[in-house]
Amino acid sequence: MLMPKRVKHRKQFRGRMKGKAQRGNVLAYGEYGLQAMEPHWVTSQQIEAARIALTRYTKRGGQVWIKIFPDKPVTAKPAETRMGSGKGAPEYWVAVVKPGRVLFEIAGVPEDVAREALRLASHKLPLKTKLISKANEEAKAAEKAPVSEKAAEEDLKEKVEAKVEEIKADVEVKAEVEAKVKAKAEKKEETEAGGEEA
Repeated sequence: MLMPKRVKHRKQFRGRMKGKAQRGNVLAYGEYGLQAMEPHWVTSQQIEAARIALTRYTKRGGQVWIKIFPDKPVTAKPAETRMGSGKGAPEYWVAVVKPGRVLFEIAGVPEDVAREALRLASHKLPLKTKLISKANEEAKAAEKAPVSEKAAEEDLKEKVEAKVEEIKADVEVKAEVEAKVKAKAEKKEETEAGGEEA
């Protein structure tokens, strides 16, 4: 079973599982994968059971990647123990899984075999999962890309138009101010000329 060779601290706080997986959320090696849909702790025993189910169905064909590692120690106190006397002893190891995290990847086998193998593996895990494929992920990425480019173009166009309108408004204000100043100067000259005649 998977576990760290050595750790800096034997015991850890429980921690939180807030938010989505920011890393390890895309297929990196295989053609098909199993992706988590909810947050959960996955124990080393569960990972091993899922791995065995995967490899057994594929008859050890193709290649399997385990994308999570149980590096968090979970402590437990003996049954019927009174409160206090410090934190319990480390009992087992878990991997902290957030939604979107790819748990297993598989390649080198037909699609129907990969789907069934991943389905069997998912039954060994304590969380909801979904099957993803490289082809689907690439198609989604291709769909998103043009939309984002188009949105960026429209956004730029709007900004340019807003700037043009702003410049036009500035020019109009400047023209108005100049006209007022000119009119004032002319009026002043007229009054001065009238005073001289008188």
